[in-house]
Amino acid sequence: MRDPGISVVICVYTEDRWEDILAAVSSVRGQSYPALETLLVVDHNRGLLERLDREYKEAGDVRVLANAGPRGLSAGRNTGVAASHGEVIAFLDDDAVAERDWLRRFAEGYADPRVLAVGGRTLPVWASGRRPAWFPEEFDWVVGCTYRGLPPGRVRVRNVLGGNASFRRTAFDAAGGFATGIGRDGDRRPLGCEETELCIRLTRARPDALLLIDDRAVIHHRVPAAREHLAYFRTRAYAEGLSKALVARSVGAGKGLESERRYTTRVLPAGIARGLRDALLARPGGAGRAGAIVAGVLAAAGGYVVGSVRARRGGPAFSVVPVASVASASTPGSDTGAGTEEGERP
Repeated sequence: MRDPGISVVICVYTEDRWEDILAAVSSVRGQSYPALETLLVVDHNRGLLERLDREYKEAGDVRVLANAGPRGLSAGRNTGVAASHGEVIAFLDDDAVAERDWLRRFAEGYADPRVLAVGGRTLPVWASGRRPAWFPEEFDWVVGCTYRGLPPGRVRVRNVLGGNASFRRTAFDAAGGFATGIGRDGDRRPLGCEETELCIRLTRARPDALLLIDDRAVIHHRVPAAREHLAYFRTRAYAEGLSKALVARSVGAGKGLESERRYTTRVLPAGIARGLRDALLARPGGAGRAGAIVAGVLAAAGGYVVGSVRARRGGPAFSVVPVASVASASTPGSDTGAGTEEGERP
């Protein structure tokens, strides 16, 4: 498929991000490779659903839908996939904007019929105007962005990064949809890894499949001030450990932690060494970055241990449904609620 039609799904949940949502849609409309359609999937928020309906009532290229499944990002994405018409479905975070050639780079990746997913590079836009001196690039996944340690160029990967990703429709035919009960769900602890679990499930169903990241497919992701603090950093790292335990429960620790082993044994030690070197050279934030890496590893490890114990005791589980079974359209009338987010981690 040389020139696939691409549907873009943006999952939204709160009117607090109204301007961000409009900016995200505008960036899709300005693509050099035009989207077939943009689907705004509203996660159980009647007021936002009706407001977006009014905003895009006359727009032929934007459709507004209610999440047809349980609260959360995974069900919202499944709703978007089921309602879309493109041969490729791309996902964009509701607080991000895509560069002009974002979809063009995705489309180029699908020239090879073996390619079932293509992701891109996500750059942080810090609310304070600059990266906090203590915040290590190796942990940019904490704020939904591409982290130091991923290889450059267009490369094969285990999993794409959720807030900046695309899948060929046949990927969902082969593997089913995003698992509910594992990803973001409104005000609950900031879990994730639903993209990782899906990608591993996909390559098991289709061993010949290629999953790529092209770092020329760039989006810019807003990082609110509350996420520039160490407290959120540790909370998010702990939640990642909980999520990894769920993934390992689903697909086994071998595949579920394959990339993480390289990350923790190569990428993070190099980051600590850089931080300590910068501290010795009296460069700002060096010691803080080294300390944050250690704190992040400990928090994630703690989350993984707790999540593994809960799993063995029959704790929270998740389910996978074929996207074809998800309602392909919804109408205003869902309850008020919350829930989407972000990118993927190592």
